[in-house]
Amino acid sequence: MCALVDLYFRYLNEQLYKSSGKDAKEYFEAEPEAFTAYHEGYQQQVRQWPINPLDIIITALKKKSSGLVVADFGCGDAHLAQSIPNKVHSFDLVARSKEVTACNMAHTPLSNASVDVAVFCLSLMGTNLSGYLTEANRVLREGGLLMIAEVESRFEDVRVFIQNLEKFGFVNTLKDLSHNLFYFMDFKKEKCISKKMKKKLPEITLKPCLYKKR
Repeated sequence: MCALVDLYFRYLNEQLYKSSGKDAKEYFEAEPEAFTAYHEGYQQQVRQWPINPLDIIITALKKKSSGLVVADFGCGDAHLAQSIPNKVHSFDLVARSKEVTACNMAHTPLSNASVDVAVFCLSLMGTNLSGYLTEANRVLREGGLLMIAEVESRFEDVRVFIQNLEKFGFVNTLKDLSHNLFYFMDFKKEKCISKKMKKKLPEITLKPCLYKKR
């Protein structure tokens, strides 16, 4: 990656961590070439990792029923949808292909309780993570699966993160901290978020993942 491209990618990455989903969507709608530049830089970054966390999620989903409906939050180029036989709803800030629906991930067009699996693979970015997780609860059927993969350095305390997520109506069913660089967690939707619960939800925060200059 040339120095200018690298610098632009790191700038865009930092802005995503500082913005709400609404603001990020508006920015990339006004500057679509910036979204393309970000994802090109991101793919360069992926090639340097010891594993691609999306490959781990794909492998796990291939072991499940192909009849499960999946929502991919922050799908990028919709690689997940292209890799499994399931019906996949792919969401991101900008639609880079016909498989992708552009939206703020806190407000997807899905109906209540309409999917079996919700995936966040390195996509818990921005200032309104609680909104994304509330939306995941809304669209998941009861007993549905929430799959999260994130960079390990983003967590102050993974136990606190799990405890907070359980206040969003989820129960932790998998905590895999064995992979170099990444954490993988699965949660089962136990209940919907009531109006009373919504008033008491904690603010979910993760440290930004700021890539170093190469």
